[in-house]
Amino acid sequence: MLYAILCYNDEDTVFSWSKEEEQATMDRLLAVQAPLGAAGKLGPVARLMPTTAATTLRKGRNEPLILDGPFAETKEQLLGFYVIDFETLDEAIEFSKKLAIANPGAGSYEIRPLHAFRPGTMAT
Repeated sequence: MLYAILCYNDEDTVFSWSKEEEQATMDRLLAVQAPLGAAGKLGPVARLMPTTAATTLRKGRNEPLILDGPFAETKEQLLGFYVIDFETLDEAIEFSKKLAIANPGAGSYEIRPLHAFRPGTMAT
């Protein structure tokens, strides 16, 4: 089963890290990811640009409305995601716990089963 692990954090905090803090965090995250990559279970991993770079299309009107920014009223923002092939939800939870240890500070990881509409080389 493919799982999306959505990474939430305060983008002001994350984007204010020094180059050294950023590199140390990325090194820890890459170490957590490496076994899944070697096993062929790691799909796309991405960090999103800040919400100031976002564009929102609001639907529900005759003509969609295009707005700058996400306009989410939350303390945390979606900053990135993983797509991973796990056998069980428990495996996805254990991986997310390792990410939480590797990535300092507050935030959360949302784990969702994923249905791929255009499957690539990974199982669906």
